[in-house]
Amino acid sequence: MKPLAISQFTVTTACGGGKAALLDALRNGTSGLRRSGFDGSALDCWIGKIDALESPAAALPAAEAAWECRANRLVAAALREDGFSDAVAALRERLGAERIGVFVGTSAAGLHRAELAYRQGAAAPGGVPAPFDYEHTQNMNSCAAFVRRRLGLHGCAATVSAACASSAKAFAAAARAIRMGLCDAAVVGGVDALCLTTLYGFNALQLISVDICRPADARRNGISIGEACGFAILLPQGPPGAPVLLGYGESGDAHHMSAPEPDGRGAREAMRAALHSAALAPAAVDYINLHGTGTAANDLAEDRAVCAVFGSATACSSTKGWTGHTLGAAGMVEAAVSLLCIEHGIVPRSLNTRERDPQLHAAVQLQTRSAPVACVLSNSFGFGGNNCSLLFGAAQ
Repeated sequence: MKPLAISQFTVTTACGGGKAALLDALRNGTSGLRRSGFDGSALDCWIGKIDALESPAAALPAAEAAWECRANRLVAAALREDGFSDAVAALRERLGAERIGVFVGTSAAGLHRAELAYRQGAAAPGGVPAPFDYEHTQNMNSCAAFVRRRLGLHGCAATVSAACASSAKAFAAAARAIRMGLCDAAVVGGVDALCLTTLYGFNALQLISVDICRPADARRNGISIGEACGFAILLPQGPPGAPVLLGYGESGDAHHMSAPEPDGRGAREAMRAALHSAALAPAAVDYINLHGTGTAANDLAEDRAVCAVFGSATACSSTKGWTGHTLGAAGMVEAAVSLLCIEHGIVPRSLNTRERDPQLHAAVQLQTRSAPVACVLSNSFGFGGNNCSLLFGAAQ
């Protein structure tokens, strides 16, 4: 594919608002995870929670009352960071509101709002109370629609909900739309906010760890869930110095509802497809941002796939020890990590990984270091065998 420029990006995670906060955390080894409850949850686990979302100041204005939910609060907060809304406004003036697409990945949208509504309904017999607005909150399309509203855009729009690969696949969907002429530029992003359905659902699958997330560690035992939101602007041609999306690869192995294919077949094919899309050899990749959930099965399957494609020498790490697994937003968060690595010349370690599992053979980094980074592969793999790999590169 012809590379697409990334003229601006932003990300908000438990490490803080804006990309500078995430960069500082990567450099200093400061995790956004903490042992904390959420909305009365009694689960003993670590989460990546953004406390500011619970402040009265985070509430949406009266004119947007129908959209009020934790996910849309998170969208609003992210759009304010790093001058992102201003960058889109300038682009809108140049291209027109109808020629900028919006592509957002999510796995839960505003589901927490529905949880609150059902709780209120149980306390007051008569069903779900009237304030619950499904269309503008829980509906999967609500986040993309809210982004369009906030940015004043009227072009094509799509929500991608493919579990933890959602916002990575949003990049692929946007690239195809630009190539087909459906839009001249695209706002691409991902959002997922904490909710009890997610926490208790993953706990029911025995995937939640009582320890902090320790990807690739010999004693890892599960994930830490986080919340996050981020966005990027994709253009056929960007300003000088802008990094680029070089290629993408997708696959669907459909091995199991929640477990990965043990040999990483689907992951392997997604990585190879990304390299083919960019017309690059594996040796061109300087760093691999692993999906790296911290579960025994996922880390082992991805390790096998990485070694099959790249061998065991390419530097790699998981950054979920900083942010937690942000589910539908993970692809966007780790795209931001990849772009920061390219811009600032860093290879981040796998935070909280103390002793590499001897069954794993990829070059998982235990120390953050400075190094030239011209090309990064970012992996996002989701339930149901949804796999997506993105290739990012320095300015061309």
